[in-house]
Amino acid sequence: MKLIILDHNGVINHTSLTFIKTPDEWEPIPGSLEAIARLTHLGYRVVIVTNQSGIGRGLLDMTTYNAINEKMYKAVNQAGGRIDAIFFCPHTNMDKCACRKPATGMLKEIMQRYGTDLKNVPMIGDSLRDLQASAGVGAQPILVLTGKGERTRADNLLPENTQIFENLSTAVDFLVGQA
Repeated sequence: MKLIILDHNGVINHTSLTFIKTPDEWEPIPGSLEAIARLTHLGYRVVIVTNQSGIGRGLLDMTTYNAINEKMYKAVNQAGGRIDAIFFCPHTNMDKCACRKPATGMLKEIMQRYGTDLKNVPMIGDSLRDLQASAGVGAQPILVLTGKGERTRADNLLPENTQIFENLSTAVDFLVGQA
């Protein structure tokens, strides 16, 4: 099984310092939907792993979060792609849960659900916590420079073997070239 794990905000869609709180605020990053479509056509299962502390902060409820995801699903489908699953953590940093990245709880749930380990599975994110979670389960950390990516790269704290790409589209171009 070919599997790829993507962060949500800053990788697929533009991010916001005030959180994405409505479907109208969700806007795809140019090329991201087509990149997911390429992955789908190559047989990848595309899984999203995302911290969504806006839920825990009371900035949005589950109905609104589901509406945002529905908009994303439709946009990806219209581009010819498919998202197989979304794993999300609704907690804030203060909750000290096992699922909020950089913790690996959501990734362990993926391993259990798909019956596989994540060794060398590409995990694409724009923040240090995405990359740390990836490294924590032996996945391949990939940083994109969209969203918080430029700032993450500048902090110079990247896990060993982190690959860096301009955006999701260029990361997928590289991965496809290796296949």
